Amino acid sequence: MKFLIVPIVANQDRTNKKIIRMTKTTPIDYATVNEVIDSFHLPDFKKATIREIVAITNKVEEKTGDKYIRMEMGVPGLPPEKIGVDAQIEALKKGVASIYPMLDGVPDLKKEASRFIKAFIDVDITPRGCVPVCGSMQGTFASFTVSSQCDPKKDTILFIDPGFPVQKSQLAVIGMKYVSFDMYDYRGAKLIEKLDSYLRQGNIANIVYSNPNNPSWVCLTEEELKGIGELATKYDVIVMEDLAYFAMDFRTDLSKPFQPPFQPTVAKYTDNYIIMISGSKAFSYAGERIGIAAISDKLYDKQYEGLRQRYGGVCEFGNVFVNRILYCLSSGTAHSVQYALAAMFKSASDGKFNFLASVHEYGRRAELLKRIFLKHGFHLVYEKDIDRPIGDGFYFTVGYPGMKGGELMHELLFYGVSAISLNTTGSNEEGLRACTSFIKNDQYEILDERLKAFRKDHPVTA
Repeated sequence: MKFLIVPIVANQDRTNKKIIRMTKTTPIDYATVNEVIDSFHLPDFKKATIREIVAITNKVEEKTGDKYIRMEMGVPGLPPEKIGVDAQIEALKKGVASIYPMLDGVPDLKKEASRFIKAFIDVDITPRGCVPVCGSMQGTFASFTVSSQCDPKKDTILFIDPGFPVQKSQLAVIGMKYVSFDMYDYRGAKLIEKLDSYLRQGNIANIVYSNPNNPSWVCLTEEELKGIGELATKYDVIVMEDLAYFAMDFRTDLSKPFQPPFQPTVAKYTDNYIIMISGSKAFSYAGERIGIAAISDKLYDKQYEGLRQRYGGVCEFGNVFVNRILYCLSSGTAHSVQYALAAMFKSASDGKFNFLASVHEYGRRAELLKRIFLKHGFHLVYEKDIDRPIGDGFYFTVGYPGMKGGELMHELLFYGVSAISLNTTGSNEEGLRACTSFIKNDQYEILDERLKAFRKDHPVTA
């Protein structure tokens, strides 16, 4: 392993603690890391996307032979569920690969999705409104597209940030405006007041958030969801509730079908909603690109004049979503994987398959990782859910005194640790999003050693 002494410049943090930067030796060869970063010609490194950090890290690993502690990308790190794999293989054996899938999904999946939603969210949505999509990414893209066409006066999306950066990229493709705010300082009643200040302007088409939140792992409370739902009804705004990390707030056991507690949802408080349920994280089925866009029955049938004018008389939200937008995007969702998700939904709803049992591993990893980061002078950025500690799950957020997020992301690359800056997620806070999914059991000790070296090279004094 090669080491190089590097001069570092001093900086100042918002708590008036000063980092004393001295020369250091870096666990990953400094010249190589710098050369790879330069080769990407990024105009502003702190704005590097997830995929750019992935590519940079891959290139450094290739050139040096050293392995990183990979925390930059939210890819499931667990095997796919066998129930799904077996059902998909059986469907392929029966010849579904030669048949176009129906645009609105196979009946088995639609039925089981409706039942799963009742079992674990305690909300009634008919099978018709449970539409398979090629992952939640496609579901949100289709939802944004339809929503942008319903009412010409409502031309803006409102994000409760931090959030998934690519959703804003989708809006750039569609050509739709957005506004956002960081929920860090707006919880409880303050959140509802903040939302109302935007909605009363009359230009908001959608409210978008994830719950649990990517990247902060904050979970909205029932009171907050109630307030969001009431505002959505008052201002006739559609809520897009992204449940990519379905029931993964491990502070509460949400694994029992048809009995409380249930996954919290805005759907209890308004009819103006689309729930995104992903097969990627809770079922470790990311590679097959499968999810459900669950459209409320009332929204599915709701008629919009903007849609009528655009589509020659077709004006129902659900009809346009399926028969215009999804038709043009992909002509439906891959046939065989729909049977996989249907089988997993059915087994979970029957109480035969605890789909959360395996993904509890992410919580265990987060607890261990946080402990190591805190030991070496880091702090949790999003630390509280109002008056409760943030749970341990798929993501957590860390900062280091005196360093902005982009600088910290850059510096840790020399120490074999990769993560993304929070400012790419819409956060106003300085720090990083760390994902637990790729962590292996033999890496905790390595991380401990690397962060020890980092702290030695970046001591903090009052």
